Amino acid sequence: MELTKEQVAIINSTGNIKINAVAGSGKTTTVIEYARTRPKSSSILYIAFNKSVKLEAVKKFAEKGLDNVTVETAHSLAHRYIVRGSIYTVRKQAYKTNEIVELLGLQGGKEKHTEYVIANHINKFITYFCNSDKSKTEELNYLDIVSDEKARAFVKTFYDYIKAQTRLLLKKMNDGKIEIIHDFYLKKFQLSGQQLNYDYILFDEGQDASAAMLDIFLKQRATKVIVGDTHQQIYGWRFAVNSLEKVGFTTYHLSTSFRFAQDIAGLAMGVLQLKTHIDEHYQPITIQGKGSNKGVKSKAILARTNLGLLLKAIEFITEHKKVKDIYFEGNINSYTYADDGASLFDVLNLYNSKFSLIRDKLIKGMKDLDELEDYIEKTEDVQLGLMVEIVKEYGDEIPGILKTLKDKHVENDDKDKAEMVFSTVHRCKGMEYDSVQLVNDFITEAKLEKQQSGKSPEEVNIAKLNEEINLLYVAVTRTKNALYIPEEMMPADFPDSPRIHVIPKEVTESKTTTTPTTKRAPKKETPKAYSVERFRQDHKDAYEPWTNDADSDLTIMYADGISLKEIAEHFGRTRGAIIARIKKLEIEDLNR
Repeated sequence: MELTKEQVAIINSTGNIKINAVAGSGKTTTVIEYARTRPKSSSILYIAFNKSVKLEAVKKFAEKGLDNVTVETAHSLAHRYIVRGSIYTVRKQAYKTNEIVELLGLQGGKEKHTEYVIANHINKFITYFCNSDKSKTEELNYLDIVSDEKARAFVKTFYDYIKAQTRLLLKKMNDGKIEIIHDFYLKKFQLSGQQLNYDYILFDEGQDASAAMLDIFLKQRATKVIVGDTHQQIYGWRFAVNSLEKVGFTTYHLSTSFRFAQDIAGLAMGVLQLKTHIDEHYQPITIQGKGSNKGVKSKAILARTNLGLLLKAIEFITEHKKVKDIYFEGNINSYTYADDGASLFDVLNLYNSKFSLIRDKLIKGMKDLDELEDYIEKTEDVQLGLMVEIVKEYGDEIPGILKTLKDKHVENDDKDKAEMVFSTVHRCKGMEYDSVQLVNDFITEAKLEKQQSGKSPEEVNIAKLNEEINLLYVAVTRTKNALYIPEEMMPADFPDSPRIHVIPKEVTESKTTTTPTTKRAPKKETPKAYSVERFRQDHKDAYEPWTNDADSDLTIMYADGISLKEIAEHFGRTRGAIIARIKKLEIEDLNR
C-alpha cells in the first residue's frame, strides 16, 4: 500500500504527537508503520480501546514481525499492576442496585424504595469518581452529572448520605472486604503513579479516554503518540474527555478515508456542519473519500438506542419472514438486559403482576409499573425506561418475538453468513459494512433546533448535543458503499448520489411498506423505516396521568366490546398502556 503524504509525515515525526484521523483513514496502518520504523531495540506499548481491538492489533503487529510491541488495554495494564498477586478479586460486572443496598445496609426515607434510588446514585458516583483524575471524592460534585430536575431534587435531599456511603463502598473494595469492579482497579492504578518501562507509548481511540486513562498516559516518560478522531467521541456517558482536544502535543492529520467514496465523505462533512448550531467557533474539516468498494456482501442496520434497534429488528423479521440468519453485534442477550441485571422479562412479569417469576430483586420489590416508573424518574435510568416502553407496546408478544430473534441469530464465527447485522453505534465502533441502513432515532437539524429553542446558553447541554452529532457521524461513516438514511437526517440541498439512498419522510411517518430509494423518489416493495420519534409523537399522551373522566370512558368502551386497538387510538396511548390501565381498574371481566 502506498502511503499518503500525511502518513509519511507522521512516521517521520519526533517527540510527542497527536494524530486526528477521520473515519477509515488507515490509522492502524499508520501506527504500525510508525512502530516499524522505530529502532529495533526500542520497547513499544500500544494501548487499545477494548479487548476485541487488542486481539486484532496483536495479530497485525505479529504479521509485521514487530515482537518489540506489547499490546494492552488500559484495564489489562491496570489489572497486571494492581490485581495480580493481590488480595483483590474482580467482579465480572458492576454491583446491582439491590446488592449495594444489602452491602451498605442502606436506610430509606418515608417514600417507598428510597434506599434503591440512593444505591443507584452511589453506583453512578463511584463510576464518576473512578473515571476522573481526582484523588478524592470530595473534589467532585456529583450533582454536576445529574441533569433531570426530579433526580436533582432527590440527590440534593440525600447528598451527604450518598457521598458518605459512596466513600464507604469504595473503602470496602480498597480493604478487600468485597469484590472490586473494573473501574476501581483502573482508578487505583492511576493513583499509584506507576511508571511503565517503555520507550514509546501509542494510545489509540484517544477521543474516548477517561480523565483517569489520560492522566496515566501523560505522566509516562516515554515518547507519546495519541491517535483518534475528535468527532468520534461518543462515550461521554462513560466520562470520556476527548483527550485529543486536551493534549498540547504537535498535531498531525489523516484526512483521507480509504473506506468510502467522496459522496459519503461529503455527507459526513455535512453532518458535522450541524455543530455550527451549538458552536459558533466550529472549524469545518476536510475528508477526502478514496474508497472504491462496489460490492455488497455485508449489510447492517444501525441505531442510536437499544430501543430503536430492537423495534427495527422486530419489524425486520416480521416483514422478512424468509430471512434465516441475522446477527447482533455483541451478545444478543445484552439488548434485553439493563446494566444492573434487570431483564425485559422482569419488567414484563411486573406488568402482568406475576411477581413470583421476577428474578431481579429491585423489580421484585416494586408494587406495579407505576412504582418502577417513579424510580426511573428519580434515577434517570434510561435503560429501564426503554424496557418499560417496549413492554407497554408489545406486552405478552415479547417472549415469542425474542425467541424468533434468537432462533435466527448466528454465532460469532458465522457472522459472515448473516443476511443482516443489527447494532447500536456504540457496539459497532471501529467496524465497517458494505451497506448500512440507519434507524430514525438519531439527531436531526430540526431536533437540534428544538432542543435549543427558548433556552439560555447555560440551559443547553452543549456536550450532549455535540456527542449526538458525533453518533450520527460515526453511523454514516460505517459504510463502505451504500447508505440508506432517513430524509430528516440529510443536510439541506445535498446532491444526488448513487450510493446514498434517502428514506422519504412520508415512509418514516407511515405504516406503508416502501423502501429506501435514491434521493426522494419512493418505490414499492421495500423495507420501511421505523421512527422512534414518530412512535412517541403518535402516543404523546401515553404518559399523561389518567383522569376520572378518562377512566370512565375507558370502562364504558371496554365494556361495549370496542377493540383494544380502537381504544388505544381514541386515547392516543399504546395498546400496552390500555391493557395496563384495564388491569389497574380491575375491569377485565367486563368484556367476557
